[in-house]
Parts: sequence; structure tokens; C-alpha cells
Amino acid sequence: MSILSLKNVVKQYHNHRAVDGVSFEVEKQKIFGLLGPNGAGKTSLIRIITTITGADSGEIYIDGEKLSTHHPKDIGYMPEERGLYKKMKVGEQLLYLSQLKGLSTKEAKENIMHWLNKFEITDWWNKKIEELSKGMQQKIQFVATVVHNPKLIILDEPFTGLDPINTNLIKDEIAQLKANGASIIFSTHRMEQVEEICEDIVLINAGKVVLEGSVSEVKQKFKENQFRIEFKGDRIPDFSGYNIISKDKNSVTIKLNPNTSGNEILKYAVQQGTLITAFNEILPSLNDIFIKQARS
Repeated sequence: MSILSLKNVVKQYHNHRAVDGVSFEVEKQKIFGLLGPNGAGKTSLIRIITTITGADSGEIYIDGEKLSTHHPKDIGYMPEERGLYKKMKVGEQLLYLSQLKGLSTKEAKENIMHWLNKFEITDWWNKKIEELSKGMQQKIQFVATVVHNPKLIILDEPFTGLDPINTNLIKDEIAQLKANGASIIFSTHRMEQVEEICEDIVLINAGKVVLEGSVSEVKQKFKENQFRIEFKGDRIPDFSGYNIISKDKNSVTIKLNPNTSGNEILKYAVQQGTLITAFNEILPSLNDIFIKQARS
């Protein structure tokens, strides 16, 4: 069963259709990439899912129930434009935001201290947000997003402002949240991060779904029958009859015709007495696919 299901969702702003008949599903306990160029409609979709705004038409279901005003307590949303109050202290801000999500004061304090201890930042309780660096504020925003143990977590550019150590810390926590049962929607422009942590993706462009599926399925769909052969020794294979993309003294990358298999080119190289050290099919990166689809 899906944690989130969208069916023909439409959102119109004056003369601009920001969301144009979007349908997709997010499976439970998956990390799902919501992708698209600027202005594609991602933020409009997120605002609809979190009930900040309403759809003009279409249906949305959270864990099998039609989306309603009681569902925000089941959702944790970390917006790209951070929503912390600069003059408030960390502790009172987290208490306030936790109670907005339905936690009692006792539950809120216990959950907050759990996360502050985990991040080793208990001494930040009485610090004002404006006293913290951008990266430190990011950690507090993350805590505010997950402190009420939401079923569905939406993270919009969650690694902005974080150094590599804290980026890895948040990545580890995302993986742990998933392991504990949460479903996570991850929105970013960094395609290498999507490849690293997402299992399924949907690509939105001009308000429409242009691509969806598992990361592995999408990469397989857009592969171009390219292979890289690495070798050593003095016997250099002759690939002059093939479409060579690149080569050096110890490797060659070849693009084969659609009716030619990788096994054939490998057999050909071996028959020439070449000492093969590696043979790999080259799959396109999500970044290449993203650019190609966004421009089409």
C-alpha cells in the first residue's frame, strides 16, 4: 500500500497551470525523489500535499485516506526556505512547533531531548536561532521536521549549508528514519544525491509528470549501449570498425549498434588475445537524464 497517492491533481494560479494532471504514488518506507527544474511545479505539489493550499481538482490520499486537515500531524515538512523564528530560542521554538503537531508538553520535551542528545547539541537549548550558523540552523530545522515521528517526511534541499560531516550525519538519520518505518520524499537539484539515497523518482516539468520509476529502471531505460573495456599488456585490441567514444592506452569506450550485444564486443576483444581487466556497461547519470528530459 502507498503512503501517498496523487490522481490527476491540478492547480491553477490565474493564467498559469502550476500542476497539470499529476499522478504518482509513493510506496511506504521508501525514499522517493521529487525532481524537476525551477518552476516545474514541485513546490506547488508539496504545498498541496501538506494542506497549505488546496488542489483545484484531483484526489490525494495519505496512507489510504483522502487528504484532510487532520493529516498534517502525520507529515513532517522541511521547506527549502527555512521557517525558523530568528529571535526565539532553540528549545522554546522546538516545543512550540512540536505542540502544533499535537504532542503534549511532556512528549515534546522527551522527543526534543532525544534528538538534541543524538546530535550532541543539548547546550543549544537557550541559544537564539539568529546566533546559530546556517548549518546549525539546518540541524534544528531537521529536528523540527521529524520530532513528532511523522509517517511521511518531505525534505526540500535538506543538505543546503551543511559541511560534509553534517551532511553524512543527516543522511544516516534519513536512512534510520526509513528503517524505523517512515516514508521520505526528497526534493533536490543535486542529482548525485538522488542517485545515492533515492529508490524511486518522479520528474515534473511544466506541471506534468515526464518520467517516473525506480532509479535503476530509469537508468536502464535511457542507456545508449555504451561499454568500457579496460586492458593491459602490449596486445592492444583493434576496434577501428566500431564507434569509439573515447580511448587511451589502457581503455576504450565504444557505442554499439542496437542489434549488437556487449557479449559480442567482449568476445571480439578476447579473440584478439587482449588481457581484459574490466568490462562495464556505461549507464547514464540521473543528471544527464534530468537535463535531457527537462529540455525536451
